[in-house]
Amino acid sequence: MITVSTASWDNDEAAIKSVRIPVFVEEQNVPFERDFDSFDASAMHWLAVDDRQCPIGTARMLSDGHFGRMAVLKAFRQQGIGRLIIEAAVNYAAASGIQKVHLHAQLTALAFYERLGFTAYGEVFSDAGMEHIAMTKTLLV
Repeated sequence: MITVSTASWDNDEAAIKSVRIPVFVEEQNVPFERDFDSFDASAMHWLAVDDRQCPIGTARMLSDGHFGRMAVLKAFRQQGIGRLIIEAAVNYAAASGIQKVHLHAQLTALAFYERLGFTAYGEVFSDAGMEHIAMTKTLLV
């Protein structure tokens, strides 16, 4: 059984890195210093763990509603884990009074976010060598 819970950089840095390093740094060749930035310490994080309590997915949200750094280990993709993480983040945002959640989606994930109610806007841009597009979702608060 997969569970998703809130996490913090202070308490869960190693667990968060155990997902983001294999996905972003190793798989997608994002430089370590670009993936891990000064926002991690103040962001709200989420961790998805399997039934053995091993971290398998993560994401973060900044106080302005910017959602990002969502990663699921390759062996656990296509199982609804990303959906569980973003639903937890959107619920948190709504409960916190955040009116809009926004993110920069890799183009390969565009349809995934659209299915979750996000709308793309603006032009495609490159970030860390991958094409992205800005997306937003208005929350009912």
